[in-house]
Amino acid sequence: MARTARKIFRNKYGWIILLPLLAMVNYLASDFHARLDLTKEKRYTLSKPTRELLENLEEDVQIDVFLKGDFPAGFRKLANSTTEFLRLLKDRTGKIKYRFISPLDEMPGTRAIYADSLLSLGAVPINLTVQKKEGQSSNIIFPVAVMRYKDRQAMVNLYPGASNRISQDEINSAEALMEYQFVNALDKLTRTKVPTILYATGNGEITDSYRVYDLENSLIKDYRFGPFDINRNPIPAEVDVVMIVKPTIPFTEEQKFNIDQFVMRGGKLLCFIDNLIAEQDSLVYKPETIAYDRNLNLTDLFFRYGLRINTDLVMDLQCEHIPLVVGGTADNPQFEFLRWNYFPLFATGKNKLISKSMGYVGGRFVNSMDTIQVAGIEKNVILFSSPNSRIISTPALISLNENRNVPEDEKFKQNAIPTGIMLEGKFSSLYKNRVSKTQLDTLAARGAAFLGNSVDNKIIVVADGDMVLNDFTPEGPLPMGWNRYTYREYQNQTDAGKLFIPVTNKEFLLSCVEYLVNNPAIFATRNKDIVLRLLNSKKVNEQRIRWQVINIALPILLVVLFGLGYQQVRKRKYAA
Repeated sequence: MARTARKIFRNKYGWIILLPLLAMVNYLASDFHARLDLTKEKRYTLSKPTRELLENLEEDVQIDVFLKGDFPAGFRKLANSTTEFLRLLKDRTGKIKYRFISPLDEMPGTRAIYADSLLSLGAVPINLTVQKKEGQSSNIIFPVAVMRYKDRQAMVNLYPGASNRISQDEINSAEALMEYQFVNALDKLTRTKVPTILYATGNGEITDSYRVYDLENSLIKDYRFGPFDINRNPIPAEVDVVMIVKPTIPFTEEQKFNIDQFVMRGGKLLCFIDNLIAEQDSLVYKPETIAYDRNLNLTDLFFRYGLRINTDLVMDLQCEHIPLVVGGTADNPQFEFLRWNYFPLFATGKNKLISKSMGYVGGRFVNSMDTIQVAGIEKNVILFSSPNSRIISTPALISLNENRNVPEDEKFKQNAIPTGIMLEGKFSSLYKNRVSKTQLDTLAARGAAFLGNSVDNKIIVVADGDMVLNDFTPEGPLPMGWNRYTYREYQNQTDAGKLFIPVTNKEFLLSCVEYLVNNPAIFATRNKDIVLRLLNSKKVNEQRIRWQVINIALPILLVVLFGLGYQQVRKRKYAA
């Protein structure tokens, strides 16, 4: 090869041949890339549904990533990982265009900055304080991207972890979820049919616009969403999901038959049920209340599908705080934030199906659940208590006085009490072999036939109705699941030594909905894991000099020795 190149140079026409050849090689190298992914978890390999989605793009996709600026090391690493992933997408198709923008830059043609636009889209900034030699530095970080396709746009959350837990594990989890976050947003932008979600009414469900404000605004962005009275109308065939949130009035047989046949036709159920009457407002005027069964008449329906909501309450030492009177006088009481074991915080990091890499999901007066053996139905627990929890049976006395003293830890020894269950499979109708003539006539009037078994379907049931509702203050509605007593303390992190944890109830709700209606292959990309292969810090400190010599001095020494040896060979070869 070297001899051929020398011949070309010696030829007077050599440059004419060589320059176009070099230009062609550079052009091909810029447009065609190849790499071998030798990582065990296939970190740099796109999944099949991602490749198919990219191949079916009709127009260019513009992606603006707002991770440009002077960031701490963790977010610089996240920005680099985002660049690598977007480069993978661009290598797959030339229709992916991306750029990195500082959220503090001004938008073209306006005096407004990008941060204002991101806030209006619902982006949650992270106020990160970093300790430096010259003192503390405060950074406002928007770990998001905005994706545009045709006349639509969607926001991609690049850091789905809790904003008060910035750690290497959280950054690593964000990198593992990156493909899902981008592909899920792209799938929403390119789909032709928008899924329909109905919010069931007619059984005392919460319809107050303040209480369902966050729920409605979270779903209406990507889905056709609205209330629907199942007491008066049959559920339309084109509906994808029916949500039942905190009903308070028992269901009639006609309503259950309507729901049952909806499931048999392939419709999805997403239920947030309070099986007991237990409300925090009952403790405003008196220090104790009794929790008792609502008798919603749903037990047999859920039992047939494969689960049971128990008439009890879960207490957990991993819980929210509320202000309780600990002293003072009637005119001037002294308050202190104490743990309220009836408001458990469910850690979801170990669950890969729905809630992987989320923060805590907050519940209020939550019931325990059991799975029932039903042929052909797969059950997965998606929410469960901490190792320091317990169950109290009904009728349960709920008293503010029980938190005046530290709870007896020996009573809180139960672990992983199920409070949310997902069912998958072919369900059998509750009315199979016992459907009445009236029910058959009702179906016939709609032009439908009775179905005794469903196609492959999914149902999610959570034993807490308040989980997807929001509190409100004189300033307006709070985010879903936030505690109105301590929401101001979330930003301060601690108060009197107590840790206040913001919850991720909205992310949990959206994840449940996405699992029910989205392409299962795309949702499966959530389960991608990236293994942290960190250096042993103890060995690094102990063997620092050795590895510095190996990595710095040894290569230089080898080059010098090779040079000396090469000179000796030349001297001997060309010696007179």
